[in-house]
Amino acid sequence: MADSNVVTEEGLEKLKTTLADIKVKLKEVAVRIKEAKDLGDLSENAEYHEAKNEQAFLYGKELQIEQKIRNARVIGGKNCSDVVEAGCTVEVENEGEKMKLQIVGSTESDPGAGKISIDSPIGSALAGHKAGETVSVIIPAGETKYKILNIV
Repeated sequence: MADSNVVTEEGLEKLKTTLADIKVKLKEVAVRIKEAKDLGDLSENAEYHEAKNEQAFLYGKELQIEQKIRNARVIGGKNCSDVVEAGCTVEVENEGEKMKLQIVGSTESDPGAGKISIDSPIGSALAGHKAGETVSVIIPAGETKYKILNIV
C-alpha cells in the first residue's frame, strides 16, 4: 500500500508555498553571490563560498519539491465511508483512549498533530479495515490493538 506520492489538498498547498519561498531565497542568494563576486578574489571569499553552498542546497530542495508536486496524487475524504484509506480521518480506540487520526501521505506525517502516514505501522495496519473492526499493530514497543470506531 506504500505510496509516497499521496498528499492531501492542504499538503499540496504547503508544498507549493514552500516552493515559492525557496524561489525567493534563491533570488536573494543570487544577489549575495553577485555582491561577493564584486569584492574580487573568490578563492578566499567566505561569503561567496557560503552563498554558493546555500544556492546548491536550495536548488536541490527546489528540484525535490517540484518532483513531489509533479507526481502528487491528491487524496481526500470523498470515499471514506467504507474502509480506511489515505485521506480518511479515523476515530480509533487504543487501550481505552479514543483519538482521531488523519491518514496522510508520508510527506505530511505529523503524529503529534494526529496525522499519520499510510506507510507507518499504524496507518498500514488500519488501511483496508472497516468501522467496528479491531486491528493488531506491531509498533516498536510491541503489539497493540486499535478498534476502529468511525471513518470520517
